[in-house]
Amino acid sequence: MSDRCLVGTRKGLFYLERNGKWNGGGWHIARVDFLGDNVPMVLHDPRDGALYAALSHGHFGAKLHRSDDSGKSWTEVAVPEYPPLPDGAEPWKHPYSGKIIEWKLQMIWELTAGGADESGVIWAGTLPGGLFRSTDRGASWTMSRDLWFRKEREQWFGGGFDAAGIHSVIVDPRNSRRITVGISCGGAWQSDDGGETWNIRSKGMFAAYMPPEQKYEENAQDPHIVVACKHSPDAMWTQHHNGIFRTLDGCKSWTHVDHVPVSDFGFCCAVHPNEPDTAWFVPGLKDEKRYAVDGKLVVNRTRDGGASFEELRDGLPQEHAYDIVFRHALAIDDTGDSLVFGTTTGSVFATKNQGDSWACVSNHLPPVYCVRFA
Repeated sequence: MSDRCLVGTRKGLFYLERNGKWNGGGWHIARVDFLGDNVPMVLHDPRDGALYAALSHGHFGAKLHRSDDSGKSWTEVAVPEYPPLPDGAEPWKHPYSGKIIEWKLQMIWELTAGGADESGVIWAGTLPGGLFRSTDRGASWTMSRDLWFRKEREQWFGGGFDAAGIHSVIVDPRNSRRITVGISCGGAWQSDDGGETWNIRSKGMFAAYMPPEQKYEENAQDPHIVVACKHSPDAMWTQHHNGIFRTLDGCKSWTHVDHVPVSDFGFCCAVHPNEPDTAWFVPGLKDEKRYAVDGKLVVNRTRDGGASFEELRDGLPQEHAYDIVFRHALAIDDTGDSLVFGTTTGSVFATKNQGDSWACVSNHLPPVYCVRFA
């Protein structure tokens, strides 16, 4: 059981610690680092205990910090750098708006620890959609060039941003060289050689926002998040822009999940670490609306692979709630019993019984971007 939870927000990194009481879901806010700074992503590396915090300083760009003493002190480390545009090459443009996509780091959107056999390796998914690997705990970075220079990228476009971005990076615990990424909007991709070469893996997904003849185009899909069951890693779920999909064969094919209650739109997803058929989602109204349906905050849970769902409402506000939960703002611990999520309105909720009941940790944080158990 994890006794600490990291909450990255628009105005700092907040530490939640268990206080042994059910009030607040057993959690209280212990302290805050980087107060006033935008913290879109955090990582706890279970191999050596290091903490990483990605910061977004707007005009001053993205920064990355590492702590080796549980957050008592922080050291700034390197950030990923993009290659220069080749001589004579035309700049990339958004395929629909025509806006130029600069080869420049806008945000570190994902941080993932490498395999248990890869000491010091961490991965970074970025906006625009570059994937980077560090072998020295963030001191330097190498880009996955095959993914960056693929011809298919010309058709990628932003899901909420102008540029497409890599928001999900999954390292197979059985084979550290198998990497799966999720791209908005560019589908799911997979490498079997540590990121040297890539294949698209979005078969079965469909995009209702595309013209009918392009609906099933693998390269046009918008998986909002991709997650894998820790102990059954061939079982993955994605909360897509227009539905929920799952795979049981390690991304070779995806199946649409029908009959999702409340709404099949959302950003986040969590899967039980030991039960691949058990997953949680937080629905909302899609596209330009983006708030809790009918002003009622609800979590959907399935225990049978999406054949049926339960609507979990106990302890969640059921009137005048306009929360949305972003991609990385729902987390589950290694027991599969405790979950914590944060919302765009700065509310944080926790459960210790898989969502049967929820308790409010805080209603007053800045907008929450990511939640990670540590």
